[in-house]
Amino acid sequence: MPPVLFLLMLLGVLFNSGEAMSQEEKHKLRNQVVEMFDHAYQNYMDHAYPADELMPLTCRGRVRGLEPSRGDVDDALGKFSLTLIDTLDTLVLLNKTTEFEAAVRRVLSDVRLDNDIVVSVFETNIRVLGGLLGGHSMAVMLKEGGQHMQWYQDELLHMAKDLGLRLLPAFNTSSGLPYPRVNLKYGVRGPETRTGTETDTCTACAGTIILEFAALSRFTGDPVFEAHARRALDFLWEKRQRNSNLVGTTINIHSGEWVRRDSGVGAGIDSYYEYLLKAYVLLGDDQFLQRFNIHYASIMKYISQPPLLLDVHIHKPLLPARTWMDSLLAFFPGLQVLKGDIRPAIETHEMLYQVTKKHNFLPEAFTTDFRVHWAQHPLRPEFAESTYFLYKATGDPYYLEAGRTILDNLNRFARVPCGFAAMKDVRTGSHEDRMDSFFLAEMFKYLFLLFADVEDLPFDIEDYIFTTEAHLLPLSLSTAPHSSSVPLNRTSEEELDDSNFDWTCPNTRLLFPDPAFPRNLREPIRSVVDKSCPRPAPYREPGMGRPPLRAQDFMANNPEHLELLRRMGVSLIHLKDGRVQLVQHATQAVSAVAAEDGVRFMQEMMELSSQQQKEQLPPRAIQIVSHPFFGRVVLTAGPAQFGTDLSKSSTGVRGFVTVAEPYSGCTEITNADYVQGHIALLQRGQCMFAEKARHIQKAGAIGCIVIDDNEGSSSDTAPLFQMAGDGRSTDDITMPLLFLFHKEGNILLEALKEYREVEVLLSDKARDRGVDIQETEEDCLTEATTPTSFASTDQSLMSTVELDESAPEEVLPSQEEVSSVEEDTRPTEEVSPPEGEAYPTEAETDMAQPKEEKDSEWREEPEGDTDSSSQSVDELLADWRDDLEAFQQMEKDEL
Repeated sequence: MPPVLFLLMLLGVLFNSGEAMSQEEKHKLRNQVVEMFDHAYQNYMDHAYPADELMPLTCRGRVRGLEPSRGDVDDALGKFSLTLIDTLDTLVLLNKTTEFEAAVRRVLSDVRLDNDIVVSVFETNIRVLGGLLGGHSMAVMLKEGGQHMQWYQDELLHMAKDLGLRLLPAFNTSSGLPYPRVNLKYGVRGPETRTGTETDTCTACAGTIILEFAALSRFTGDPVFEAHARRALDFLWEKRQRNSNLVGTTINIHSGEWVRRDSGVGAGIDSYYEYLLKAYVLLGDDQFLQRFNIHYASIMKYISQPPLLLDVHIHKPLLPARTWMDSLLAFFPGLQVLKGDIRPAIETHEMLYQVTKKHNFLPEAFTTDFRVHWAQHPLRPEFAESTYFLYKATGDPYYLEAGRTILDNLNRFARVPCGFAAMKDVRTGSHEDRMDSFFLAEMFKYLFLLFADVEDLPFDIEDYIFTTEAHLLPLSLSTAPHSSSVPLNRTSEEELDDSNFDWTCPNTRLLFPDPAFPRNLREPIRSVVDKSCPRPAPYREPGMGRPPLRAQDFMANNPEHLELLRRMGVSLIHLKDGRVQLVQHATQAVSAVAAEDGVRFMQEMMELSSQQQKEQLPPRAIQIVSHPFFGRVVLTAGPAQFGTDLSKSSTGVRGFVTVAEPYSGCTEITNADYVQGHIALLQRGQCMFAEKARHIQKAGAIGCIVIDDNEGSSSDTAPLFQMAGDGRSTDDITMPLLFLFHKEGNILLEALKEYREVEVLLSDKARDRGVDIQETEEDCLTEATTPTSFASTDQSLMSTVELDESAPEEVLPSQEEVSSVEEDTRPTEEVSPPEGEAYPTEAETDMAQPKEEKDSEWREEPEGDTDSSSQSVDELLADWRDDLEAFQQMEKDEL
């Protein structure tokens, strides 16, 4: 038995502490996991197959090219029934042998791997190749058992080799690092491939190949796959920073230069470290363990700040690279368990558990004081993975309770009629129309293993190792014949010196005889998280005097105001897409005094935007509570600056919806008899939001939902709006108003069309499914930071405003921007003048939006408590640029 696995069993004996969960309760939770898996899997098969993924809100499959592009996140989709392949070995683990056999037959008869489509090498390797190999391993195991799969003749392995050969052209580089994408039919060379021009890849993308490729080589006897994976790992090792022994996040695949020099254990790097240790376990090559130990020592020296794991710069490892953490690092406590370093694993897991309990799910990113930084949660399994490994190592029933929390939150907040929907915003509980394949591949494996007894498993789990996608590869591959042409790694004598490594797991001499030890580790961490989320300091005026025109009084349709802007050197530019850009040129002002007034006006505009963003609340939730939804569908909605403040309502506003006539709501409502006592649906445009509200309130409505008239708009890809007034008092409006983009509004309209009577709950965040109560625990909210000062009057300034009588007008940065920040990302400040209809709640950037899990899913939310007045513009914009790059890289790492 491998020594690492033996350690897990030993620790499980010595760590058992706390009040044990009854067998009856464990079995109940185990059965609940199986029921949840059935709900997700069957809905995929019923509504999505043969599509790659299920869209659980609209109950249909996601087919690449037929749905709006989500950017790089769609590179995981190759029209090869991704979810089915990714789920094969999960079916066997959950004792669904009949379903597995049927699924294998479907894959063999329906799936094609020669599609003319560009896919991610990393994603296709871990999900599809890994899924085929895991399925093959299970099929062989069942066949040897003599009862099932007797017809199987290695068909999945043949498909795996076919796919491996299609991925190999990506490795045709001078460095051996693979291109990030490959065309399944044409490779990477030639115009027909539509790829092969990329120069950069993430460390994890190039370093998370060895398990699948080595397994493929040893299953088939063809050494070429393992050789290419080893070459890529060798190159990454050679390019590590020799002083810190850390690797960067992004590397040039041709030159080997580090493109991004920040280093951590989360997105962009995570599974590189995982595969070094697991490659040693699977293949028995000491070199991989040596490399891992060198890296791990540096991680614990520079990155680990228990219970936090913070990125640093590889050349200056004592210098933090950011003040927030991403959710992908939640796998690391599980890896530390495999390493045998239990204490920091307990500490970091406890921090993650407390953040989970505070927000129901781990936000995609959160700050060091545990605020939401990026609010999405695509049902990631990493926290469940670490929970399982810590329970396996310690036997502490505390981790069973952590698993129960995961189950409860999935059922309460993510379960919808057609599966489980990702969370668009953990603060409001709103959903996103996606259920990634890794949810079925990983989440239910780890949760089932957490609650199952040994006799519940159809095979000995100790005979297998988990890939990063939780696919099962047999440890017997370590003794499988493989060609001597696969080079064995060699290091210098210095690197082979035992003083460089811990050959034994570091905590075996500290096996914590006190059963209360894990609890004693957790208590102070729980206290730290509980005391987090301090209120931000109030904004202070910079005291620079007042220009003739105050930003808060500015009205873009007022000719006198426009003339004042002209005299101050501020021009208003109407863009083709309906947006408006404010630009200040000191040289165009009528005098030096007017130029100074222009600078102050622009500063006030940005300060006004910042203050409004600080004052405004997070997005609101529209929860469909009637049959057959029962609160399981939650739509992200934008709030209004007037009307009922839903954050101050303990119950929200609940009622049936009806479409108002006229749909615009810009004149007196003609179907007032139907609207009275209902929540009215209106279409955006033709008049001010406040005017719509007054008409609908006069008709007796108890609430109003305004749906965007821009077809195809979605909160997935556009910033939410906060509806503003019309420049005069709105105290007369006493009902709540919420704003939905077209896509989310269509879900509501389709429900109304199909079921006629649809009841919704308007609230600040989703309530418990089926329970109409106010949550007592208040989420920590984050604040947007805004640059608020510029140094001199001879520089061009810009700000953004959105004016909306019927369509939005936004401001984007001009090319005449402050010279010192022209090379940066250039975030722009979006301001809502008093007469405007709405303004976005987030700052946007003058570059491509980050991808969903490589794209739109992760819109950057520059949220944090930083006092903008204490930072220079350059620093703030540099922070935004780094955050956005990191955000994009996170997408490339796991999707």
